[in-house]
Amino acid sequence: MHYGWVVVLVGTLTIFACLGLARFAFGMLLPAMRDALGMSYDEMGFLGTGNFAGYLAAVAVAPFLLRRFSPRQMIAAGLLLIACCMFAIAGSDSYLLILFLYACVGIGSGIANIPVMVLVSYWFRREKRGRAAGLIVVGSGFAIIFSGVIVPLLNASFGENGWRAGWLLLGLIVLLVAMIAACLIRNDPAEKGLAPVGVVQDLEYDPSPCKGQFSPVQILTHLGVLYFIFGATYVIYGTFIVTTMVEEYHFVEASAGRFWSWVGLFSLFSGTLFGLLSDKVGRKRGLMTVFGVQTLAYLLAGCRLGTLALFGSVVLYGVAVFAIPAIMAAAVGDYLGKARAAAAFSIITFCFAIGQTLGPAVAGMVAESTGTFTGSYLFSALLTGLAVVWARFLPDPQPS
Repeated sequence: MHYGWVVVLVGTLTIFACLGLARFAFGMLLPAMRDALGMSYDEMGFLGTGNFAGYLAAVAVAPFLLRRFSPRQMIAAGLLLIACCMFAIAGSDSYLLILFLYACVGIGSGIANIPVMVLVSYWFRREKRGRAAGLIVVGSGFAIIFSGVIVPLLNASFGENGWRAGWLLLGLIVLLVAMIAACLIRNDPAEKGLAPVGVVQDLEYDPSPCKGQFSPVQILTHLGVLYFIFGATYVIYGTFIVTTMVEEYHFVEASAGRFWSWVGLFSLFSGTLFGLLSDKVGRKRGLMTVFGVQTLAYLLAGCRLGTLALFGSVVLYGVAVFAIPAIMAAAVGDYLGKARAAAAFSIITFCFAIGQTLGPAVAGMVAESTGTFTGSYLFSALLTGLAVVWARFLPDPQPS
């Protein structure tokens, strides 16, 4: 087996920890935290925004850090920061302190996530990048399944301190993944005396030496807008859908957890399915398909058509939720070449981070004034519908 697939496996564990546990488990822990700390809807939203603001800051400095530190060093350091902050959150009673600590968790997430996705362009040739990135991002799906099962059990076992036990357990798991990544990640195939995974073509096209056939600003703007829309919409659903189930559909927490676990189950196919699809039909058509599926998911959540429609929304959200990051990680290498992949992915991820920073705060404030998240889901559907149209005008990456 090529060592590139070992890097993919460790990358999956890293995403499981730095995004899956650090971000998607938060939605399961949030209702119990709200009861224990007496938080309002907008305070819940600001917690999510604080995390994403930290992520945004990390993404802004990631290109500069990658010039000084190796991906392996950054991944291990980011995961260690997350674990330490999770331990501190578990012992805190102050909303402001938890807000600060969860913002630091976001910093660790950004520091670990960017290098993992950049490694795809180094370890895999163009025809394998979508598949590799898709396998990496399914780590978040496993984390959703895990949190949907374990958090209700902890709450049942520890009562009002269940959310504290949850943060402690998550911190221990992240710490373990940090040690695995430090031992197994390699920064480049040359370190193992290997070539990238994939077939060597006679005239392999790499846009780096010739600067490509497109203006980098043109490509980064196009991809950045799409990633911004994805960030602003998926995070509203991911942060508040469990709260919506509990408070608007009157689910008991265990039932909401099972619904959330369905998101994780279907998301296991998300990155791989659409990553392979984008390898076959192109990044443009792959992006259009994903945003179309997400539009339908948000419409079903926002139209209040009943439990069956909500289940359909959960399934569609899960199927598409991690496809966009996989396609974006492959696209930056296709359009700009591996020599510029790290800087390009950091730039478009900065746009993504702005979107997910604004999303929870706006949705929380709207829900505080209206008493429901319905309007936020419908507005998300409008944005992803516009993204389908915007993706249609993305050029092909390789000259004919």
